[in-house]
Amino acid sequence: MDVLALLPELCLLLGAVASLLVGLWLPRRQQWPAHAVAALAALAALVATAVAAAGPDRAVFSAGYQIDATLHVVRAVVAGAVPLVLAISRDQVRHHPRETEFATLVLLAALGAVLLAGANDLLVLAAAYLLATVPLYALAGFGKDAGGTEAALKLALFGALLGITMLAGITVLFGLGGASGYPALAEGLRAAPPPAVVGAVVATAAGLLFKAGAVPGHFWLPDAVEGTGIGVAAFLTTVPKVGAIAALYRLVTDAVPAAGGVALLLALLAVASMTLGNLAAFGQDDVRRLLGYSTVSQVGYLLIAPAAAGAELARPALLLYLVGYTVTNLGAFAVVAARPGAHQLSDYSGLFYRDPLLALTLVVCLLGFVGTPPTAVFAGKLTVFTAGLDAGLGWLVVLAAVNTVASVFYYLRWIAPLFREAGTREGGARARWARGTAYTAGAATLLVGVGAGVVLAAVAA
Repeated sequence: MDVLALLPELCLLLGAVASLLVGLWLPRRQQWPAHAVAALAALAALVATAVAAAGPDRAVFSAGYQIDATLHVVRAVVAGAVPLVLAISRDQVRHHPRETEFATLVLLAALGAVLLAGANDLLVLAAAYLLATVPLYALAGFGKDAGGTEAALKLALFGALLGITMLAGITVLFGLGGASGYPALAEGLRAAPPPAVVGAVVATAAGLLFKAGAVPGHFWLPDAVEGTGIGVAAFLTTVPKVGAIAALYRLVTDAVPAAGGVALLLALLAVASMTLGNLAAFGQDDVRRLLGYSTVSQVGYLLIAPAAAGAELARPALLLYLVGYTVTNLGAFAVVAARPGAHQLSDYSGLFYRDPLLALTLVVCLLGFVGTPPTAVFAGKLTVFTAGLDAGLGWLVVLAAVNTVASVFYYLRWIAPLFREAGTREGGARARWARGTAYTAGAATLLVGVGAGVVLAAVAA
């Protein structure tokens, strides 16, 4: 067994163990070194990913884990997101009695997301799902307040229900195909009845759709984002989605034979997610709930890539979109974290005149969600839409374009107050770490957008 093939994953795992052990020997109000260890472990995973990306694609551990460009991108995105999430959370968890455990849970959940993306076996997929999900229950209820407890309960209930559904689907797929490894499963399913295969794929995808926050597994997301700490909300709406969408793409390309029913189902789920997310976001005045429903709509656009998996551009487009979405979403949440007392859209009135750089960062991120050039999400949407057209899903691309135009209105509801001089109420103390994260992520949104050609060539290699 080539253990070093999993060096980025081992960095996250050892970082989780090391941060926990470091925290055990520190005073309760001096646990910041545990967060430093977690951030360093994530950076080490990023370096290890860069080294591994130079090697050839291969399957390791009895072909149960696939190392390829998809996994490398997810490794890099997750490893880069962890320090940003820790920075967003820093001002809120500092001196918390369980400060060390927070960093440990973030690393473990991040590790689960990476394992989801590399899973090349149904059993590995199930184990990765559990690792990526169970730590989120504790993170959601980390604050031990009413909102966090409700968020943790909803997350646990939906996770258990759709997780069991996923295990049932895995069981049926194994029975139909006679194997759990994706290559052997794909061969075995060729002789299986197509309706049964589609039904099993639907059940298996239920858990991944829950992780991604897509319809119909989205109900928990807005409430969880509103009720948890802002750092946890940023993590929930970013890292699990990256792993889940990558795992879903691998499942429908490597494990399931080409079936029109599966592609059509994913296309319909994409339309449902983007439409419902946009419609629900129109009436939101709470900025966290607005970002929660924005996540649902963004997942809808991302699902176009698995639906168009037969197109050559589908995989590079998905990976580019995941990179763009991650930095943009973390940037938006970092701005919210930088103004901890500002919960409503009206609380941002006149922000441009008091804090122009932070306001412009928010504008960049919100217009990035729409897909305004030269942001990263614009490049991601453009390539995903192109892949959809190449796969013959013109109707889906048209509906996605209509939803994109519609989303402008609720993002403008947040942007417009920034430039009003009336109602200049401050939103509370400013968070230094979150502010720096917002600037970093906002700049990354523009850099990835401008350099989209280079990024696309790298992920397509």
